[in-house]
Amino acid sequence: MLVAHSVGLVLGSEIAPEQLRPMVVAAEQAGFGEIWLSEDCFFSGGVSGAAIALGATERIPVGLGVVSAVTRHPALLAMEIATLDRAFPGRLMPAIGLGVPAWLSQMGLKPASALGAVRDCVTMLDELLSGEQATSTTTFQAENIRLVHPPERRIPLQTGVAGPKMLQLSGEIAQGTLLSVLAGTDYVRWAREQIDAGGARAASAPEPHRVTAFALCAVDEDRAVAKANARKAVAFYLAAGGPNAITEAYGISEELRTLIADGGFERVLQEMPDSWVEDLAVAGDPDECVSKIRALFDAGADRVALFPTPAENAAATVNALAAHVLPHFINAEDRTEEPRHAPSR
Repeated sequence: MLVAHSVGLVLGSEIAPEQLRPMVVAAEQAGFGEIWLSEDCFFSGGVSGAAIALGATERIPVGLGVVSAVTRHPALLAMEIATLDRAFPGRLMPAIGLGVPAWLSQMGLKPASALGAVRDCVTMLDELLSGEQATSTTTFQAENIRLVHPPERRIPLQTGVAGPKMLQLSGEIAQGTLLSVLAGTDYVRWAREQIDAGGARAASAPEPHRVTAFALCAVDEDRAVAKANARKAVAFYLAAGGPNAITEAYGISEELRTLIADGGFERVLQEMPDSWVEDLAVAGDPDECVSKIRALFDAGADRVALFPTPAENAAATVNALAAHVLPHFINAEDRTEEPRHAPSR
């Protein structure tokens, strides 16, 4: 099977659990380099979804992207990660973030310090997954906790973060960073600078730090159709997230704030410039999508994980990407085999 090692697929929480197995099988057959499963409250579970994905596939790496630092105690999260890693050696890629503050507030789990919670969770996970006894932190208590079945390898821990302090923290304590959807080239460059600055503060010698950019993706031979499909998703995430580090890097925070104040999502959808879709999504005909993915690599991403939108078109998008986009990212040494596309819907 030909594999586009640098291009992955994100399966969002809108995909129903019963649809997950055929989707991950199609993704592996299509030649994606990795699969990422989002965990959005209160949709499908990320850990259980990863178990389904790992069990349904043979070789493709599966990422948890991302699980919240506070919805599970790190000891429980370490148990789940260790169990999956021992059952499917070397294929699980865990990534930890804070989680959407509004969702955390609904559950009474919003921490006093977001930065501290992520640092404490990653620190305790690293201890436990390394076979060590966990040490209590400001956020989490750990009294005589050690895994009975720790992983048989050191698992690289990644974070899913966005702001400057969080990105610097990721560079300091993690082995990789996931950049959220809407991460255009300007943001990827800026985020890489923040990560590198944090890496310079690391207590030990800096390790290679992998940056993965999630990208909303719509592909169609008719460019207008693809961009229309992406536009609604871009508007949704902009309206939901509001002005943030991504929009600051792109220089649209004030304009976005005005649109949200004037009518929320519907106003953003109707009035946002076409350039926002052009720059914040991988959308267009296949050649245009290839060009936009390459631009994210040039900006500093090591991997690009494509997030099909809308969700009901996910299977068709996987087929189109397999046939027309992924072949451009196949390693030269893998080109001795014939391409294998995803099955038709």
